[in-house]
Amino acid sequence: MAQQRSLKRVKIFDKVIGYFLLTLLALFFLFPLVYMVSTSLNPDERDIVNKMGSVMAFVPKNISLKNYIGDPDAEDPTKTENQGVIGRMNFGRFMFNSVFIVSCTVLAGLLVNSMLAFGLARFSFKGREVLVSGIVALMIIPFEAIAIPLLWLVNNLGWLDSYQVQIIPFIANPFYIFLFYQFFIQFPKALEEAALIDGASWFKIYWKVALPLSKPILSSVAILHFLMQWGFFLWPLMVTRGEEYRPLPVAMQQFFGQYPRDWGDIMAFASMMTIPVLVLFVILQRHFVNSVKSSGIK
Repeated sequence: MAQQRSLKRVKIFDKVIGYFLLTLLALFFLFPLVYMVSTSLNPDERDIVNKMGSVMAFVPKNISLKNYIGDPDAEDPTKTENQGVIGRMNFGRFMFNSVFIVSCTVLAGLLVNSMLAFGLARFSFKGREVLVSGIVALMIIPFEAIAIPLLWLVNNLGWLDSYQVQIIPFIANPFYIFLFYQFFIQFPKALEEAALIDGASWFKIYWKVALPLSKPILSSVAILHFLMQWGFFLWPLMVTRGEEYRPLPVAMQQFFGQYPRDWGDIMAFASMMTIPVLVLFVILQRHFVNSVKSSGIK
């Protein structure tokens, strides 16, 4: 009995230590988010600057949406210092551009990458191993290495300053193809054989059988692809010239070109950029976790 009690105490102690360490880790990752939101709600720019680097930065003197929508009660609401992010720039246009570009890229990427991976996983042909190895090798090439040749190509096609130049080059991705391939290679062949006996074509098997059972990997790829495209800065900066096609990350650069820098507006802009990412992750969290557990994605 004494030995069992000591074992229980050890287990309880291990759980307490584990939860404590996980709590510290969660606080570490939540720190930038909480700091960003609390700073964006502080309407006093001097107070923000004075509290930078201090614990008191998390406690704004006053809470207001001035950095977001401006100060309508000011004597002159049209002044720059009295306008928020939405009033100071064409925020709606930038948000539409980001949502449109990322949505088209992710949806088309899910279809193209999964279709190619399904063909590689299910069809045996000469050179398949070489093709899979080539896809894996492409994963190690950084985008910066191909940015200039890609810019030369899209310039010759006349795509500069458009939506397609920010969508089409990023639909197919070797990393996502490999993730889908790893999932489909373990797919039960009995389901396909039964569908073939019933007279289904390979595309119908892919569309009606494989995709409906691939929700975990679809969610994982959607989240990863969304995160990469949502915060993409270098390529849109290279291929866009005006506000008509520029997404949010490039628009945010305008605040860093102004002196003095308005950190309240910067944090408000960053908060509005972060909200869609958090919403997407909350919606797809269950499928994302299931995919990590089932396929061992790191």
